[in-house]
Amino acid sequence: MKLISWNVNGIRAATKKGFLDYLHQEEPDILCIQESKAHKEQLTSEILKDHGYHTYWHSGIKRGYSGVSTFCKEKPLYVQEGLGIKKYDDEGRVLLTEHENFLLYNIYFPNGQKDEIRLKYKLDFYDDLLPIINEQVESGNNVIVTGDWNTAHHPIDLARPKDNLKTSGFMPIERKKIDEYVDNGWVDTFRLFHNEPGRYSWWTYRFGARQRNVGWRIDYFFVNSEMVDLCLDADIHSDILGSDHCPVSLTLDI
Repeated sequence: MKLISWNVNGIRAATKKGFLDYLHQEEPDILCIQESKAHKEQLTSEILKDHGYHTYWHSGIKRGYSGVSTFCKEKPLYVQEGLGIKKYDDEGRVLLTEHENFLLYNIYFPNGQKDEIRLKYKLDFYDDLLPIINEQVESGNNVIVTGDWNTAHHPIDLARPKDNLKTSGFMPIERKKIDEYVDNGWVDTFRLFHNEPGRYSWWTYRFGARQRNVGWRIDYFFVNSEMVDLCLDADIHSDILGSDHCPVSLTLDI
C-alpha cells in the first residue's frame, strides 16, 4: 500500500500545475494534502470526484487559508473532521480516516513564524495532539500521523541549521516537541530508510532556494513503534514541482 502526503499550497493552483496528472501517474492508495485553501463549494467535480477517488475535506472558517483533504481509493470505515478542539478545528487542520489496518491522521500543523501568539498556538497543538494519538495506540490501533509538521527536527533536516536556531520551525522549543513524540514511541519513517543529508521537502520561493537545494525537511510520516515492521519504504520526491513543498511517501506491507 502506498501513501503520499503533499502540502500543495492551494489545490486550485496545484491543479493548474498538473496535480491531477500526478495523481493519475502515481495512483497512490491514499493521498493526503495540506493547505488546500478551498471549501468544497469552490471546487469543480474534476477535483472532487472525476478522478475516481473518495475525497474528504476539512476547511477552516477563513477562506483561502489552511485546509486538509484526503483522497482514498477505498472508502474509509470512518471519517472525522478535526480533533474536537474548536481553536484548531476552526482552522481546518486535521482529517482522521479509519482504514482496515490503521488510523490515518492527515494534519497541517500550525506555523509559528508570525508572532509569539502563533508560536504558542503551534506548541499547544503539539501538546494537545500527542495524548489523543497515544490513546489510540493504547486502545490497540496502529496509527499514522502525516502532513506538514512545520518543524525540522534535527540539523540534518535543513540546509542552514546554524542560521535558523532562532527561526520558528527550528527553534529548540519546537524541536523538543518532536523529541517528546519520539520519546512516546513515534517513529519518523523516512529516517528508517535514509540517513543521508540534503533531503528536503520545502524550499522558500525566494532566492532560488529550490534550485540550490537550500531547503527544510518538515513533511513527515510518523507511525507508532508497533507499526515499524509494516514499513517497506519511505521517501521524498523532490523532482515533483507544483508547490513550495514536494510530496513525501510511505509504502506499507499491507
